[in-house]
Amino acid sequence: MRPLLVLTGVPTASTVRTFLTPLQTGTVMNLDPANLRFETRCVHVGVDKDDTFNSCITPIYPTSTFRWDGIGKTRGFDYTRSGNPTRTALEQNLAALEGGIDCRATATGMAAITAVLHLFQPGDQIIAGHDIYGGTYRLFADVFSKMGLRFSFVNMQDPGAVAAALCPQTKCIWIETPSNPLLNLVDIVAVVAQARTAGVLTIADNTFMSPYCQRPFELGVDVIVHSTTKYLNGHSDVVGGAVITRTPEYAERVGYIVNALGLACSPFDAWLVLRGVKTLGPRMEAHQRGAMALARMLHEHPQVQRVYYPGLPDHPQHALARRQMSGFGGMLSFDVRGGRAAAERVMTRAQLFSMAESLGGVESLMEHPDTMSHASMTESARRAAGISESTLRVSVGIEHPDDLAADLNQALASCRELS
Repeated sequence: MRPLLVLTGVPTASTVRTFLTPLQTGTVMNLDPANLRFETRCVHVGVDKDDTFNSCITPIYPTSTFRWDGIGKTRGFDYTRSGNPTRTALEQNLAALEGGIDCRATATGMAAITAVLHLFQPGDQIIAGHDIYGGTYRLFADVFSKMGLRFSFVNMQDPGAVAAALCPQTKCIWIETPSNPLLNLVDIVAVVAQARTAGVLTIADNTFMSPYCQRPFELGVDVIVHSTTKYLNGHSDVVGGAVITRTPEYAERVGYIVNALGLACSPFDAWLVLRGVKTLGPRMEAHQRGAMALARMLHEHPQVQRVYYPGLPDHPQHALARRQMSGFGGMLSFDVRGGRAAAERVMTRAQLFSMAESLGGVESLMEHPDTMSHASMTESARRAAGISESTLRVSVGIEHPDDLAADLNQALASCRELS
């Protein structure tokens, strides 16, 4: 493979000719995605699917079926539930971003979780955090528990709690870090070490951070899931999910499950996510810039009781965040003084923050976990996780931080008489 040429200083005519020669003679530079930097992989991996017209953007193949050239002979695809060129492009891209060998794009993030839960059998136990996303908690506690799987919800910030939950029936440790909505961190390396000693699988939900800020495979995790609805797509115009694997064994099994259950995403949805992921790097930088500015402002605000953001030095796991993450992300939560009434007033008075669930889009969103994203948890489970009536979760968009801070400040000012 020819190494990537980096031009430094002012290029001479001969240097430019040397760089352009392979392109002028029709030779394709075979650049291994593993050698490309993150932002370059976002833009280029998986996109070149059009050999007929050389489209620079991956086409949408909205076909349900494909012609065969003969018995047992296809051009790589036969039926879109099993595979589609547009979806394959997205899958190749996401696998490269996370450092996996295979990816299966699904219809929703919950479909991705559903797929990996089918790796287990009735009687198997899964250990998960007690403060995970409400939809995941609901799927575990109310759906798959009735199908014979056992779930133990523990404080995963405490390695002792994880160790105490391990038993002969344990088959998986579910890692969500940072947690949703309180941004508690799980020490991935420590949990992976416990899992390997016990001989169990580790699955990490990397939705909150995206591969731009956190790479669970590099910390030893076995399988990664995403809601591509969030940061990977980044524009609040599609729902989707992904399961990324690092070994042939799990790649084959997950691929079989997604096909058999019909969980794959549509070609159009795959195209939207593939379009969105191209700007993941610069978007995450903007999200983080805004989140840090808001976290600092909220930390000093008299109407705010507590701020949850791992980028703040006083976050109890700030050192861990710096060790296992390359950025602090665009999500934060805070407790407003004045209880539920104050929380509701902040949401309704804010003008640049839409009161809405979901996260990771270019626009800022604010929601009340107690009655919105985590309403499917029991009240006692929410309180045990640390979610209160005054907790607000913010997905910081890419707007200018000064405008967001001014808007949030005026919304908080309206709550003074309630505290």
